[in-house]
Amino acid sequence: MHAQAKSTVVEESKSASRLGHIAGAVLVVAAFAVLVSLGTWQMQRLQWKEALIAAISERRAAPSVPLEQIEAMAAAGEDIDYRTVHVSGVYDHGRERHFFATHEGRTGFYVFTPLMLADGRALFVNRGFVPFEKKDASTRSAGQVTRGVTINGLARPRLSQKPSSLVPDNDIAKNIFYWKDLDGMTDSAGLAADRVLPFFVDADAAENPGGLPIGGVTQFDLPNNHLQYALTWYGLAAALVVVSGLYVYRRKR
Repeated sequence: MHAQAKSTVVEESKSASRLGHIAGAVLVVAAFAVLVSLGTWQMQRLQWKEALIAAISERRAAPSVPLEQIEAMAAAGEDIDYRTVHVSGVYDHGRERHFFATHEGRTGFYVFTPLMLADGRALFVNRGFVPFEKKDASTRSAGQVTRGVTINGLARPRLSQKPSSLVPDNDIAKNIFYWKDLDGMTDSAGLAADRVLPFFVDADAAENPGGLPIGGVTQFDLPNNHLQYALTWYGLAAALVVVSGLYVYRRKR
């Protein structure tokens, strides 16, 4: 009886060991599949990002088009981001909005000013950067041109919501925007929402009288680390295979 009980315990131990090895193998295979999937996803993201960067470069180099063409594209649901455009109108400087920003190491604001069009509608134009101490328009009166102007720049889409919970809420009372809330700019400037175009235009680097605002502040630095991430995931998958192989080899010795 004692020998039979001992034999049963041994068999149960072996069975448990086999189950443990099977479970371990399943976990290794699952982890390998996840790591390879993540690497493949990053490769797909790499292709998408490279296509996006190429498209932006092509758009920036294209001849500018009339505002009406950008409007038509936006109405059709097409991507207008970074499309070159030209538009004429008169700035309404009394309604400019200020977007907190940095430029060449200095803290300040991008000045978003409604450009009043011939048909009475308004288009918010990012005229460019002013230092923090130049937020008050009276300190840069030379740049507050009153005549009609023609702006060359890049169309930029509106944001549907705050891009991140880490971004502060806009301080409407102090006219400081931390994210480009077109509705907020429109409402706080006292403009009718149905008379404001549903996108922005970033002015090019043409110099303004008095040197302010400093135009041409559109940022094009799109991070592209997807290849590095893909190699990391594939490398972890390869390391898992090597470690698992060594484990099996040593068990069989």
